[in-house]
Amino acid sequence: MLDLLKRFVKDDSGISSVEYALLLAFVGSAVAASALALGNAVAGEMDEAATEIGTAVP
Repeated sequence: MLDLLKRFVKDDSGISSVEYALLLAFVGSAVAASALALGNAVAGEMDEAATEIGTAVP
């Protein structure tokens, strides 16, 4: 396993389709995690705003 990792690091040939797929998976995961975090933050702010409006209106 260590030999495989050393060969991978030393390999200076072009990016293969497997490496593109791994990069795409990593970027896609990061985008999905960010979207979920942003969605939860927006939902929390909307709930807080709705509560404030509900208590302000008699």
